[in-house]
Amino acid sequence: MVSPKDRQRKEDLDTFKEEVIQQFHIISENVIDQVKQIAEGVRNVDEKLERFRKDIRADVAENHADLSLAIKRVDEKIDRIRQELKAEIEGDRTELRSEIRELRTELKEEIQGVCTELKEGLGDRLDKTRTDLKAEIQETRQEILAAIKFSYAELDRRLTTLENAFIELKHRVDKIEGRSIS
Repeated sequence: MVSPKDRQRKEDLDTFKEEVIQQFHIISENVIDQVKQIAEGVRNVDEKLERFRKDIRADVAENHADLSLAIKRVDEKIDRIRQELKAEIEGDRTELRSEIRELRTELKEEIQGVCTELKEGLGDRLDKTRTDLKAEIQETRQEILAAIKFSYAELDRRLTTLENAFIELKHRVDKIEGRSIS
């Protein structure tokens, strides 16, 4: 049996559906108009681009000889600079290798000193850190357990309230159904 509320919901849903379809048609028409405008714009841009390409080709043809000569000069200059840099880099490389060897020796000595210091002081610090972490974990555990107990009590209270409200509603429904049958 269909209740008046269900009938009203169905009518509301049908109305909503019709409104959505109408809005969709309006939006789709607007989108189609905009796509047409964009297509026209693209055609205009294509035409302008083609004219621009023709102009560029003409300019490139005019300047090709000048560019070829300039490129040849730049190539010669690059070759000369390359040779100069190659010699300079080789000198720097030799110098850096020497400095790296010295730094390696210094670092090895420093690392050995640090390792010795760490071995001596690390054990005590690890024990203290372990003790501190255990205490912090225990404290956090207690806080979490307290929060869980509080959450459980709150949940139990809410569930009891809901059960009572449900029983009251059921009682009301039974009364209403008893009246409508009589």
